[in-house]
Amino acid sequence: MAPRSSRGIAPAMLCGLSLFLGFPGLVWVQISVPPQSSPHTEPHPCHTCRGLVDSFNKGLERTIRDNFGGGNTAWEEEKLSKYKDSETRLVEVLEGVCSKSDFECHRLLELSEELVESWWFHKQQEAPDLFQWLCSDSLKLCCPSGTFGPSCLPCPGGAERPCGGYGHCEGEGTRGGSGHCDCQAGYGGEACGQCGLGYFEAERNASHLVCSACFGPCARCSGPEESHCLQCKKGWALHHLKCVDIDECGTERASCGADQFCVNTEGSYECRDCAKACLGCMGAGPGRCKKCSPGYQQVGSKCLDVDECETAVCPGENQQCENTEGSYRCICADGYKQMEGICVKEQIPESAGFFSEMTEDELVVLQQMFFGVIICALATLAAKGDLVFTAIFIGAVAAMTGYWLSERSDRVLEGFIKGR
Repeated sequence: MAPRSSRGIAPAMLCGLSLFLGFPGLVWVQISVPPQSSPHTEPHPCHTCRGLVDSFNKGLERTIRDNFGGGNTAWEEEKLSKYKDSETRLVEVLEGVCSKSDFECHRLLELSEELVESWWFHKQQEAPDLFQWLCSDSLKLCCPSGTFGPSCLPCPGGAERPCGGYGHCEGEGTRGGSGHCDCQAGYGGEACGQCGLGYFEAERNASHLVCSACFGPCARCSGPEESHCLQCKKGWALHHLKCVDIDECGTERASCGADQFCVNTEGSYECRDCAKACLGCMGAGPGRCKKCSPGYQQVGSKCLDVDECETAVCPGENQQCENTEGSYRCICADGYKQMEGICVKEQIPESAGFFSEMTEDELVVLQQMFFGVIICALATLAAKGDLVFTAIFIGAVAAMTGYWLSERSDRVLEGFIKGR
């Protein structure tokens, strides 16, 4: 119980209300859990180099736009020719080429800064493509489009149309990768020039291939209909150009545990657990058991729970049997509780008075309120001029004053209110 104010109930309520109103942040607390970040993978150096060059070209456009664009064209042309290839412009571009958080870009720029300066002052005319000159020819980080690997070999299907246009060549444009074609859904083969498993050629010409899906269970087919199957997927058997489901459970192809049973599904099967009452089963429920589990007995065609409590199975004093599914347990009888391995009688606490949880100060306040109500009621009746009530009022006031000043009255009234 929370500590109470020594000034009584009302101050305690006012204090609690003021705390509630004064600190609303204590009522609602929201805890946010940061989401788990995905594992960080560093970009290929070629991609970093391409990003650096793209940012460099944007910087060239920005510096022209920010420094010129006024009204004096002749003056701008004269100044532009000097600024265009100046060291000042190069420094302005390089300062903004990498974002503050792009560590890979800063590292590459530090390694290649002399090459960039060489291109800027000496190679621009003969090699206007900075990406080709820096990333492919000088640093040898990238390959031309449609090629891959250290020697920039053409991807399967040719550099002009890698993977036939129906897939992605792994490592394309970089000095890494295997050149393997990752084909789109429905396409397959080394260069994605064939239809994949479960698809057929709906249309083909010298440069174009359209693959459409076969009917559900068909692995190979000549058309979209059920009767166009040429080969079936696993779990199906070809019968008159149609794929029919194989019942693995009925043909004993299934492999389930000793306490499981087989359920056939389309193209496959499932192993499901037997009922608790069964030791081995042929299906779901206690009526499909091969043998009953301990704690169960055969009743007709089902394995049903044995009620062990019908016989005296709990030897302990003051214990009683409680039947459970397939077993039983011994618990203490009503009015007893478990203590150090035996059942002992529970001690029922004496019933407390209505005001037993009140503090001494709160009891004093309640006494004052009680006497005040009595005095006010008697005063109201005496004010009407009734001699009887007036006499009662005067006597009550005198009596209560006497008792109020004595310690005995406190004990009597306190015992009365507490119900003792």
